[in-house]
Amino acid sequence: MQWTNKGSALLLAGALVALTGPLAAAGTPGHPRAPRAPAAAAHPAAPSAARPAAHPAADTAADPAEGPDPIDFAVVVDQSASLADKDLARETEAAGLLSQGEISERSRATVIGFSSSEKAGQSPVREVCELTVADAAGRERLSACVQLLNKRDAARMGPGTDFPAAIRQAVTRLGQKRTTAGAAAKAPATPKVVFLLTDGKLDVSDSPEYGTDAANRQSNGERRLTEELARARAAGVQIWPLGFGTEIDRAALTAMAERGYRGACSDVPGSVPHMRVVGSSAELDKALQETFAAARCARISHGTAGKPPADLSVVIPPIATDGSLTVSKHDPKVRVTYYDPAGRKVPTRGEFDGSTFEVGGQDGPVEALRVKNPLPGRWRVHIEAPEGHRDREVAVRAIWQGMLRSDVTLDPASPRAGEEVTVSVRMQTRRGVTVTDPRQLADLAVAAELRGDGFAPVTFRLADDGRAPDRKAGDVRFTGTLTVPAGATGDLELTTRMSAPGVTSDRRPLHARITQGTPLVTAGVVLDRATVHPGGTVRGTLDVTNNDAGPRALRLAVENRTPGAELSVSPATVTAPPGGSTRIPFTVTVGGGTPLGELGGRIAATDPGDGERVLDDAFLEVLVVAPPTWWDRWWKAVVGGAAVLVLIGVLLVIQIMVRRRRRDLTGVTIELRADGRALDRLTIGRGQSTRGSFAFAIDDMGGAPPTLHRARNGGGHVLRRTGTGQMLLRPRGGTQISLRPGEPAGLDAYEIVVRGGATNRNGRSGRSRTGSGSGYGSGTGYGSGTGSGFGMDDGPGFDTDDDFGTGGGFGFGTGGGSGSGAGSGFGTGGGSDFRTGGGGTDTRTGDGSRSRTGDGAGSRTRTDREGRIPRPRRFGRPWRSGRSGGTTDNPTTTATGTGTGRGTGNGSGDGSGLSTGTGGTTAGDPDLF
Repeated sequence: MQWTNKGSALLLAGALVALTGPLAAAGTPGHPRAPRAPAAAAHPAAPSAARPAAHPAADTAADPAEGPDPIDFAVVVDQSASLADKDLARETEAAGLLSQGEISERSRATVIGFSSSEKAGQSPVREVCELTVADAAGRERLSACVQLLNKRDAARMGPGTDFPAAIRQAVTRLGQKRTTAGAAAKAPATPKVVFLLTDGKLDVSDSPEYGTDAANRQSNGERRLTEELARARAAGVQIWPLGFGTEIDRAALTAMAERGYRGACSDVPGSVPHMRVVGSSAELDKALQETFAAARCARISHGTAGKPPADLSVVIPPIATDGSLTVSKHDPKVRVTYYDPAGRKVPTRGEFDGSTFEVGGQDGPVEALRVKNPLPGRWRVHIEAPEGHRDREVAVRAIWQGMLRSDVTLDPASPRAGEEVTVSVRMQTRRGVTVTDPRQLADLAVAAELRGDGFAPVTFRLADDGRAPDRKAGDVRFTGTLTVPAGATGDLELTTRMSAPGVTSDRRPLHARITQGTPLVTAGVVLDRATVHPGGTVRGTLDVTNNDAGPRALRLAVENRTPGAELSVSPATVTAPPGGSTRIPFTVTVGGGTPLGELGGRIAATDPGDGERVLDDAFLEVLVVAPPTWWDRWWKAVVGGAAVLVLIGVLLVIQIMVRRRRRDLTGVTIELRADGRALDRLTIGRGQSTRGSFAFAIDDMGGAPPTLHRARNGGGHVLRRTGTGQMLLRPRGGTQISLRPGEPAGLDAYEIVVRGGATNRNGRSGRSRTGSGSGYGSGTGYGSGTGSGFGMDDGPGFDTDDDFGTGGGFGFGTGGGSGSGAGSGFGTGGGSDFRTGGGGTDTRTGDGSRSRTGDGAGSRTRTDREGRIPRPRRFGRPWRSGRSGGTTDNPTTTATGTGTGRGTGNGSGDGSGLSTGTGGTTAGDPDLF
C-alpha cells in the first residue's frame, strides 16, 4: 500500500462533516419537515472544554426544525504507518472542520479511522467520534474528539488496509436507532451515507483473523468485503468511495459503490452512489465537496481564491434556501469578514434581514458561515492576516440547497370519480418568493401522486413544455392531467415531488374531496395578471352557477400566501342567487407592508354550506414593485424644462456675444488730419476696445508733428460704437457727437476720419480676414510643356457682423524643358487681398498651392463685376461673394504663387503664376453658406 498524502484526506474528512450543516438535510424524498424547535433549544450555550462528552446518538433529538432533512453519515479515513508528520498536521486541520461547519440539528455524524490488525492488542478501526447528534453541543463534541486522529498509536493499529472492518464499523454505528417522539417518530427513515477516503488497496495479508497465510488472507478479505457490502445494502447504507493517487484499485472502489445501498436523494443523475478518483491529495478538497453535494442533493458554487489581504467572492443563487460559505484558511491567524450581495456586513450570529447566521471555526484552519434563507447574489469574503501568515492561498466555496414549496391547483377543485383533472404547480422559496426564471430550475423534474380511498396511489408527471395542457413553455408553471380512478370515494390527497441538482420539495399535500353526482353550485375564479405598487389592487371575477332552490353564500379567501404579504379580498363573502348564473367582481388589495417581488398564493372560492368544499381556485399572479418616486413621475418634465432653460441661456449668451462683437472696434483706423493732410493714423487692435469704447489722445507737445496714441489711464477722447453699429465720439470734456465712417469731424484744432467703421443700412461694417489660395497646373510635351494654374484665396470670413468676402485669381503660363515624357509640378504660394471702398478697408492674406509643368507665369485682373460671380464649392463649402457697395477708389486683389515640377522623363521645370483682379468692397448683407 502506498500513501501519497493522507493528511489531506483527514482534512477533507473534517470538511465533509463541517459542510453537512444546513445543506445536510437536502433531502431524501418523503421526509416531511416538523415544526421548528424553540430558539433556546436550537442554540444552547457552548460547553466549556472541561465539560464531559456531549450527546450520544441515543439521546432524544430536538424537535425537527423547518429546514433541510437530516442525514446520518460516517466519515471513514484510511490511516497507515506511512502517514507523514505533515499528514498528521493536516489531520488536525480537519478536526476544526467537523465542529465549525453547518450541521443540521437533526443530523448525526461519526468519524472512524482505519488501518489493520496484525498482532495482539491491535484493532483495525478506531472510532474517534461516536455517532453524535449534531446540535450546537454535539458540534463541540465533534470538534474535540476529531483531534484524536492526530495521535497515532502503532501499538493499537497495524499498517494494512482493512476495508471490510471499516465498512462494518460504519454500518453498525449508522444502524443505531433514533429516539424520537411525536411527528418525528412518523417520519421516514433518515438517509445513511458512508464517505470512504483511501489512497490504497485492500491489504490484509498480515492480518491473522483472515487466515493462516498471505494468499488465503487476501481472498478471504475480498469475500468478507462482499459480505459487508451486502449487509450495508440491506441496512440502507450508501457507500461513496473517494480515492486519490496512482495505487488505487478502481474495480474495488466501483464494487463498493455499486454493492452498497443504491438509493438516492432524488432522481437527478449523479445522486446514486458512485466512486471517484483524483490524481493527488491536492485535488481532494474540491472532489470531496462535490461528492458530498451529490450525495446530499446539494450543489457547489466555486468561488475565488487569493492570499490575504484580499477580497474573495462566491455566488448563491435565488433558489437557495440553505447555504454554507466555507473558507479554507489553513492558518488560524487569518480573519474573515462577510458581506452580503447588498454590500452589508452580516453578523456572525443571529438574524439579519430575514436570514439566520452562525459562523464557526474562527480560530481554526477552516471557517464556515452557515446561512438560512440567504440573500441571493454575489457574496464578498474579505480576508486579512498579520505579517508572516500571508503565504497560504485561501479559497471560498458555497454549498447550498433549495427546498422549494409547491403551490398547487386542481381543476376541477372537487372532481367526480372517473373525471379528468388538470394539476398545475408553481414553486416558491422559503422566503415566499415565487420562482419565475426557468434557468434557476434547469433539469427540474416534477411528478405528482394522488392518493385516496378506494384506489391504489397514482403517479404522473408534470411538464412546462407548452404542450397541452401546459399553457406556455418556460413560465415555470408545471402542468399535467390525470383521470381520477373510478373507485375513488371521499377525500383525495395530491402530493408533488420536485427534483433537480440542488433542489428538493417540501411535499406538502393538497386536499380535495370527491363530488357525488352533479353539484348544485359550481364556480370559476378568474384573476387579472397585474403589476402593482404596495397599496394597489388586483381585479378578479367569480362566475357562479347556483342550481339550488335558494341563495348560497360563498366565501373568497387567499390561501398559501407569500409570508409577509398583506392581502385581503373584497367582498370576502358573496351571495349567489338561485336558478341561474351570476358574475360577481371582486378585488384583492395588496397592503402597504407587502414585500416587493412576485406574490405567491391562490384565491379560492369555497362553499361553507357544503363543508367548505372548494369550488374553484386560481393562482395569484401579481408582481409588486416599488411605487414611483417624485423623479420617476416628473423626470420628463424636469429634463424638458431644463433643456428649455439651457436653450434660452445659450441664446441669451449668443445675443450678448453678438452685441459685444458688433460693438467691437478692432480694425478701425483713426486718421488725424489737418489742412486736408493726413498727419497720423492709429488702428485699434484686438482687445483694446472695452465694451465698444476706445480712449485715445492727441500728442502735439514739443513742436513735433502731432500723433495719436491710446489713452491707457482714461481721460482722453472716447470713440464708441453702439449695438446697432453707429459710431459716436465724445471729445474730452465735450458733448458726444455722431460720426460717419470716412467723413471728417472736428476735434480740437484738428480733424479725425474714422475708417473701417463704414456701416450698411443694417449697421454692419467691413472687417479684415485671412484666406488661402491654391493652384494646379499640368503640361505635356518634349523639351517644352504648357501648364495652367488656378489660385484662389481660401478665406470665407464670418463674424457677428455677418459679412463675407472672397477673392480669387487665375494664372496661365507656359514653360520649356528638356527631356522626354510628360512632366508635372506642384507648388505653394501666398497671396494677399487688400480692398478699400466706401471708406472701408478689407485686408486678407492666404496661402495657395499650384501645380504645373515647365516654367510659366500668368496674371489677370479681376473686375468689380467678376468679384460678384459665385465661386464653386471648395473643400465642402460653397463660395459666394457679398453684394457690392459703392467704392471711392479701385480696389485690387493680388495673389502670387510659385511652384516646382519634375517630369517623368529627363526634363524638369519651374513655374510661377501671378493673378490680379479688381473687385468691389465686401459690404451689405452676405450670402451665407
